[in-house]
Amino acid sequence: MAEDDYGTFVDWSQMGDLATSSGPTKVDCKELKEFKQMARQGYWAKNHKLRAQVYQQLIKSIPCRTVTPDAEVYRDIIGDAAAKKPSSHIPLPEFVDGNPVPRYCLKADAVASAHRIINCVAGQFPDISHCPSLPALTALLLHFSKDEAQCFEHVSRILACNEPGKRLLDQTFLAYESSCMTFGDLANKYCTAAHKLIVATAADVLEVYADWQRWVLGDLPFGHMARVLDVYLVEGYKVLYRVAIALLKFYRKHKTGGQAGQNLQQLDSAKIRSDIQAFVKGIGSTVTPEKLLEKSFSIRLINRKEITLLQLTNEKSLQQKGITVKQKRRNVQLALNPDTFSSEIVSAKEMHDIWSWIPERFALCQPELLFTTSTHGCSLNRFYSHCEGHEPTLLLIRTTDGDVCGAYLSSDWEERKRGGNKLSYFGTGECFVFRLKPEMERYEWVVIRHPELASAIRPAGPDDPAADSPSANQSLQAEKLAGELSPFLAARHFNLNSKNTSMFMAGNFDSIIVGGGGDSNALFIDADLNHGHTGRCTTFDNPPLCKESFQISLLEAWGFQDAMAH
Repeated sequence: MAEDDYGTFVDWSQMGDLATSSGPTKVDCKELKEFKQMARQGYWAKNHKLRAQVYQQLIKSIPCRTVTPDAEVYRDIIGDAAAKKPSSHIPLPEFVDGNPVPRYCLKADAVASAHRIINCVAGQFPDISHCPSLPALTALLLHFSKDEAQCFEHVSRILACNEPGKRLLDQTFLAYESSCMTFGDLANKYCTAAHKLIVATAADVLEVYADWQRWVLGDLPFGHMARVLDVYLVEGYKVLYRVAIALLKFYRKHKTGGQAGQNLQQLDSAKIRSDIQAFVKGIGSTVTPEKLLEKSFSIRLINRKEITLLQLTNEKSLQQKGITVKQKRRNVQLALNPDTFSSEIVSAKEMHDIWSWIPERFALCQPELLFTTSTHGCSLNRFYSHCEGHEPTLLLIRTTDGDVCGAYLSSDWEERKRGGNKLSYFGTGECFVFRLKPEMERYEWVVIRHPELASAIRPAGPDDPAADSPSANQSLQAEKLAGELSPFLAARHFNLNSKNTSMFMAGNFDSIIVGGGGDSNALFIDADLNHGHTGRCTTFDNPPLCKESFQISLLEAWGFQDAMAH
């Protein structure tokens, strides 16, 4: 067979159409942009030998630490051990977290080779403490390697990648856990219908999303995974997020059969996890590898820089909670214990649904009632004094007509003081508004759905009313430091004019406002916390959240108490 050089470990009888090579036999390409296009199009996908050669070229071009172990190091360490010990049952190191080596159409004894390679990697990379995707990646690369030593070198180069801002594989529990939180954030924003399905059916959403990497690196059939690997080696880690979100979308379609998926029963999270795993393993019957990639790249995700920023924020949140090594995951239900949760506006079930919308780094916090008009009276000053020092906060309003609406507000209300008595906007792109009654709907920052609007966002100019406020100058400095606009997290620089789409929250002595831009606000509440109005605003592109002019029956503000501290 022509693939002998690169087919040592492959069980060709399981390879189906991939056993027969066709298409181009060489790639004349030096530019990364060209490689990216060819990878997405599957230029080398039908020729095993060419794919192996391209992988070798791509992996050799990864910038690595100065001392990165190569094939010779492997031969020196292993020597004749491969011949003497063909057992696959050298146990895998603890850092793979019990994940086995997938077969991926490999010969049975190739699993033994993967075990040897991974154990050798463990000896050469003592700083790896948690890397559950390593068995799958090793098995994949073994497919396209001449021998174990070459596979070891390829795996080592991926682990030793030191290009700034580039990430290929999580190697610590902190990085892995924050990637699970980041995936939850992305699913929440870019995969709303599927996220709603998971929230409705799984007792613990975070536990389900903890499997996101395994769906891609482990559960996908070999033909699909090889196409993902084509693109991953060119474009990096972000591809894994894209594919996992696409899988979640396909899973939702499979479960609901195109229906809205009403009256779904809540199940133990383990059942949902195994259901998704079974769906991904059998995806070949309904979704081709090309269709999977097409769906993955049709999702208009934020760019790699933004994902990195989100991931770092989640890492920082975990560090602050002291979660840096593997420990038993807390069930999100603990944060919303129906026996102890008490609101005069929403039920525990409704609060649980709202909780499913908030960023993952706050999802394990307990709701803490900071202010309620029924106890503290109808005073804006008292509202501020109870909410200042808390970030984020959740605002809930019940009108005299029985409608319920509110807002998730990412920044401390104390920020309003930077503008003196001038009404100046602040907050971040994580803010959103919502209504619960008559029906449940969330309205996020318009830029999340329309990323092209981000390029139109500009700092306040001298003609803007807020431009001479102290926060405007600090904001501009923050923007220079941040380099580029950061939709979710580069927080305090949105002192912008009314034509802008980034007017999240504002407050002074006579009103609070959520959502500006255009002719109205998503929410405007007067100083007596008694009257309000709501309309469409450009920041959230929301319809009125209730009757346009309304009277407040009850208003509550909730904070987020760290569950880990108790």
